[in-house]
Amino acid sequence: MFTDSVELTVSSGKGGQGCVAFRREKFVVNGGPNGGDGGKGGDIWFKCDNNTHTLSHFQRKMHIKADNGVQGEGSNMTGKSGAKKVIIVPPGTQIIDAQTGEVLFDMLKDGQEEKFLEGGKGGLGNTHFKSSTNQRPTYAQPGEKGQTREIKLDLKLIADVGLVGFPNVGKSTLISTVSNARPEIANYEFTTLTPKLGQVNIGDFESFVMADIPGIIGGAHEGKGLGIQFLRHIERTKTLLFMIDLGSYRDLKEQYETLKNEVASFSEKLGESKFAIALTRVDVIAPDDINELVNGFLELIGVQANKSSEFDFDTSMPYFIQESADETLGFDKNLPYFVVPISSAAYKNIEPLKYSLFDLVQSQRTTK
Repeated sequence: MFTDSVELTVSSGKGGQGCVAFRREKFVVNGGPNGGDGGKGGDIWFKCDNNTHTLSHFQRKMHIKADNGVQGEGSNMTGKSGAKKVIIVPPGTQIIDAQTGEVLFDMLKDGQEEKFLEGGKGGLGNTHFKSSTNQRPTYAQPGEKGQTREIKLDLKLIADVGLVGFPNVGKSTLISTVSNARPEIANYEFTTLTPKLGQVNIGDFESFVMADIPGIIGGAHEGKGLGIQFLRHIERTKTLLFMIDLGSYRDLKEQYETLKNEVASFSEKLGESKFAIALTRVDVIAPDDINELVNGFLELIGVQANKSSEFDFDTSMPYFIQESADETLGFDKNLPYFVVPISSAAYKNIEPLKYSLFDLVQSQRTTK
């Protein structure tokens, strides 16, 4: 089961009690106090691990506690410290204060460790309280209490490219075609119920990560459909691929504008992300109608088409790419970086799509 949000109570360990003890040895007249200190309580740590991909293992753990310190012993022996509790979370997990909503830690890199709560100090044994006026102290300190916090864990997947589209437009088919992901694929809407990640390999040494989320419908940012639950999983992506279905009963303009509005309404930052467009399912369109559909859509959104492009089922069609008139000005963020008609099922234009996305991802990685 995929779980991306849980609420927990976590507590560090209590310090051990100091010991009241006195030295009793044969032939030693003035033994005096020798009670040891209590051990320190265990700390709470968070660790990021690539081998974990969901928060489902926390569902039955409402209260996570570190070990308490052990009481001190005679002969000035300090009690054993409580073992620290390491909480393993997947990359992309945010640790949030449940009361204030403050993001306390953002766990992004494999192996990242963060100390969250300090364990309580152990109490001092009676040997510390010996003085000229109190040769036989019978008092030792109790250990300090540990800390307790109520927190929320939110998982936001980390990907280079996020797929955005209406239900049943071919997102799962595309990610299964270009990456190692194997999502469920079926001919009905909302086949994808949970986010999926896939690694897209470019040659032997380069790759990028693609995220597929459940389909978005109008009003998703208000809670309609499954969109509001999973839109946050593409919040970290700097590059979006809008997938628009050429064979859908929905108008192309309606699909484009709805997706843009829903993304921007959910997150202003996400709405400013660089994006590209894949026009899907060209295999269900008559070859003579494809160019008219594609060029009409390009004109609609203000993208200049490559005039030499003619779709051919036997050759890869050159994609339409935004050209900057002035390198110092960069690209217009209100327009797609490129537009490419594809068919994942027929593997048409998939290679141009992969390499174009990789170029866009690379430009984002080098942006400071």
